[in-house]
Amino acid sequence: MISQGFVAEISGATLWRWLSSDALRPWQHRSWVFPRDPDFAAKAGPVLDLYHRVWEGAALGADDFVISADEKTSIQARRRKQPTLPAAANRPTRVEHEYFRGGAWVYLAAWDVHRAKVFGRCESKNGIAAVDRLVGEVMSQEPYKSARRVFWIMDNCSAHRGQRAADRFRTQWPNAILIHTPTHASWLNQVEIYFSIVQRKVLTPNDFSSLADLEQRLLAFQVHYERTASPFKWTFTHSDLQALLAKLNAKRLAPAA
Repeated sequence: MISQGFVAEISGATLWRWLSSDALRPWQHRSWVFPRDPDFAAKAGPVLDLYHRVWEGAALGADDFVISADEKTSIQARRRKQPTLPAAANRPTRVEHEYFRGGAWVYLAAWDVHRAKVFGRCESKNGIAAVDRLVGEVMSQEPYKSARRVFWIMDNCSAHRGQRAADRFRTQWPNAILIHTPTHASWLNQVEIYFSIVQRKVLTPNDFSSLADLEQRLLAFQVHYERTASPFKWTFTHSDLQALLAKLNAKRLAPAA
């Protein structure tokens, strides 16, 4: 403002007030990424269709189920060096900055997209065995055990990547169909919404006396959450995806100004 001659001098408070009144927030930013997967549309489309209870152009039946699953890794149990002080009148909760490390869990969760049911477990490390235990926990109980089809929507983590993982699922659970999201598309996996709720409601602030305490809190929250849970209102459709990709492709191909 000074160098361009608009004002001779200006205080920081005045500049801040101008930016605020004009709804400009240069100190804020939002990251994003163009689709990197060459088969993005082909992979994302079926996921979006399943959220709207459609598969290969036909409506799902009453005995078809859609599960969204993933892992939340490296959840530490941080025991604070001084006890946390609860909130009081005109005072927020006070959490000691320094802490002792009590180890970490991998939290695996599966979200029934249309029934608002959540299944989860804590494992000491991630991998095929841990994923299979989660899937087995779900598939061994009704209504999934006797279902016609159970669609598992998962990302491309090494524990459930590619056709080999899909074949492994079908070998152990013949009615399980593994559907992969595109790469760099975690926003397509509904269980990530549940993980964001867990992060806010359970893991913030991170203050746990032990790994056992952390595990108990995570599993107890599943029960608590289900009491009032309802399916997420997913409004983004296959048609919306096609329109978005067309818009992005036009920007990508536009000549430089």
